[in-house]
Amino acid sequence: MPLYNEENMRALFGGYRVGTADDLDSPDYLRIVRTRRRQLGQMTIALDTETAKRRIPDSVYQISRKYDGEFTMLIYKEGECCILNPGKTVRAGAPFMAEAAELLKKAGVKFALIGGEFYVRRTEDHKKRDGKATRVHDIVRIGRKPTSEDELNQLCFAAFNIYDLDGQDLSMTYDHALEKMRELFEGGDRVHPVDTVTGENSKAVLKQFHEWVTEQGEEGVVARSETAGMFKVKPKHNIDLAVIGFTESTDDREGMLHDMLLAIVREDGTYQIVSRVGGGFSDDQRREILSKLKERVVESDFHEVNSARVAYQMVEPGLVIELQCLDMVSMTSRGNPIDKMVLAWNADEARWEGLRRLPLCSIISPQFVRFRDDKKADKDDVRLSQLTDIVNIPDIDRVAEEIKLPISEIVKRAVATKELRGGQMVRKLVAWKTNKEEASKDFPAYVLQLTDFSENRKDPLQYEMRVSSSKEQILAFFEEWEGKYFKKGWARVN
Repeated sequence: MPLYNEENMRALFGGYRVGTADDLDSPDYLRIVRTRRRQLGQMTIALDTETAKRRIPDSVYQISRKYDGEFTMLIYKEGECCILNPGKTVRAGAPFMAEAAELLKKAGVKFALIGGEFYVRRTEDHKKRDGKATRVHDIVRIGRKPTSEDELNQLCFAAFNIYDLDGQDLSMTYDHALEKMRELFEGGDRVHPVDTVTGENSKAVLKQFHEWVTEQGEEGVVARSETAGMFKVKPKHNIDLAVIGFTESTDDREGMLHDMLLAIVREDGTYQIVSRVGGGFSDDQRREILSKLKERVVESDFHEVNSARVAYQMVEPGLVIELQCLDMVSMTSRGNPIDKMVLAWNADEARWEGLRRLPLCSIISPQFVRFRDDKKADKDDVRLSQLTDIVNIPDIDRVAEEIKLPISEIVKRAVATKELRGGQMVRKLVAWKTNKEEASKDFPAYVLQLTDFSENRKDPLQYEMRVSSSKEQILAFFEEWEGKYFKKGWARVN
């Protein structure tokens, strides 16, 4: 039986084809590549250079260049070759696959599963550098749809482990696996083992980091030791993000910022939640920032909670911060996209409107750096390419407004005011039907919200909320709160 069903796959250029794991001769391949990707993530400790100096112990390390490509598994079976990634995409017919098949057949191999990076090479020799390090967006563009034979020839595979070689798993004895990869792919051009050198401590790891990353612009280095474990060392990334919400600390830290909700601005002008940040602030900054954000609070039909299950207060867009992080990931360990909520800012009504979730990424170890008063919260200064230049995000070109969810409708509303010690108090009770429950799992059918304002109170604006799948129940909640919060002394407003 052939390794893959060529007829079901989409022909792109020449013999190059793209399909899904369903086109392979066994469903086991997808399970294996996802398991191996998950294991790799669990085994690897990600560090920046400063932390690496302290955390990497003395040991014998195999130090490898980290190519900025796509984790994938090369599958070889009796003369045929293809690659499969955790997202279920199968690729076949590229020149490097023919080269791999020839080398493995020549070595007498019958079956092999080899882990590696699918990447784009910009020089004729993978050991030479042209000053332009490959980036993951090159793979997204060329790997998805090459437009010439030259682009097809730029597709390469850097092998970093052997999961199966005629029934033998070499992945847990890396020195043996590396020796075997060098033997199998000796003389290889577009398919080759990852560039690897031997070192004995963090100084050796950082020396290679300086050569490959600082000088040549690669993504990072990976250091493997059979006794000390595996470390990934990468430079920190600095990105600018829009502030769209915040939460306040509780108990003895009341009056201080807990964290901020941050968004990237998509090409269509919508805002997509990308991260939260609660680190990098001094206590004085937490007090100052909280005071600033409270002045910008607006309403929203989308609600998010932080790790302590406290709802974010949403703020009008405009503020931009610089964030520093160690890494970004766009897929779960099972190869599924990481979906984040897209919001639209309704300037006429000064409120946020939830649209739907679209694929984005998660930010690893975010830290606040500073406010960027010189930047605007728009698609130019808080641009999406800050993320796509670092990580491959699937379906990033989708336009959120084209799939906008139905508009909510108010079911019942009540407003009352009261004077107390010369100060104005306002309470607003609103129940609405989202009309989005069938289109998106992010929305309940019905929502009830109490907005409570008192200018004499330390925290003037407060919220309380309930959700339900039943109109009868939400109206019962409304009646209960109406009796509780609109007592004697409150004057109804029509």
